[in-house]
Amino acid sequence: MPEISRFYGVRIYMYANDHPPPHFHARYAEHQVLVRFDRIEVYRGSLPQREQSMVLEWAILNREQLFANWEMLRSGKLPRRIEPMR
Repeated sequence: MPEISRFYGVRIYMYANDHPPPHFHARYAEHQVLVRFDRIEVYRGSLPQREQSMVLEWAILNREQLFANWEMLRSGKLPRRIEPMR
């Protein structure tokens, strides 16, 4: 599972050949969340409020790159790193 970004203790991952809908995994300490980026919404799990808000904002800012990485992984290529939240 390639890590595509990391910021403020949050790590963002995407799995190769993961199931639809297009999504990524975010981890913070013992918490994990799956975020759809076609709708920018959490659909499984939760993070502390501050970190979850940052992850959703990061997804909005990087939506196009997330879709590009999703397609790269689906075609057997490695995803590109995405700039962290600053």
